[in-house]
Amino acid sequence: MLRFFLRRFTVAVLVALTVLTLAFLLTRLSGDLAISIAGPNATAADVETIRQVYGLNRPLHVQYFDWLGRAVQGDFGDSFFFRDRVANLIASRMSVTLTLGLVGLGIALVVSLPLGILAAVREGTWVDRAVSLVALIGQAMPSFWLGLVLMVVFGLQLGWLPISGTGSWEHYVMPGVVLAFSAIPSLTRLTRSGMIEALASDYIRTARAKGLSRLSILVKHGFRNAAIPVVSIAAVQLGFMLGGSIVIETVFALHGIGYLAWESISKNDFPVVQAVVLVLALLYIGLTLAADLLNAVLDPRLRTG
Repeated sequence: MLRFFLRRFTVAVLVALTVLTLAFLLTRLSGDLAISIAGPNATAADVETIRQVYGLNRPLHVQYFDWLGRAVQGDFGDSFFFRDRVANLIASRMSVTLTLGLVGLGIALVVSLPLGILAAVREGTWVDRAVSLVALIGQAMPSFWLGLVLMVVFGLQLGWLPISGTGSWEHYVMPGVVLAFSAIPSLTRLTRSGMIEALASDYIRTARAKGLSRLSILVKHGFRNAAIPVVSIAAVQLGFMLGGSIVIETVFALHGIGYLAWESISKNDFPVVQAVVLVLALLYIGLTLAADLLNAVLDPRLRTG
């Protein structure tokens, strides 16, 4: 198990370094940062002053290693627009994005797991086809469009839920539903295929021959083995939700990491953009690593893979 963890951890560190490097380079390749910071009305002298103040006149590799050394210590510099430490900005908004992601994943699992099991049990029937249709609709539906529809119906017409802000748990219901719709199709299909394969296995036939109840066979024997790939996909989907929450947070005016990224991009605040990309990537890598370790616990055969 230790060797398995070390292999996965080494890969995770290499991926993190790659993402960190790309985040640094992409902000530099987008144009002259000094001109972007100075604005369109700045003079050549103003631009040159900004280059000297922010160290943009130094060689690129010197800037990179300086930023890398500080980023490893959690120091992402200062924001040009918000006039605050980047680390403080991210820390103050992280709870909103994490809450939104967990709510979205929870809703997705509550909906997709029963649907996947039901479709597998009723394979080939109208129930199976109906579940597949629901998954197809969820896959094709644009998240921003669904968010606007929910806001109009449940927020403005019915008045059941607030359409913006983060004051209470009710503020996360509609954004969580919208975010969940992106994960429900893949989780439903994977649960269905895993359950179909599990129910056709020899140990299921043995369990039936022993006279075990149908519920025990489905949950204790069938779903336990079908859940292994679902764990990986759930972790990946949570990473996608955290990284892709920029659209949802913008639509519902939730001031989380995604909304911070949108504000920073629109204001050419590249220290914040770099830090947000890195933090979201680290969260995604960490979730993937945790899923690999959990799968290795559930299925010892994976430790030798």
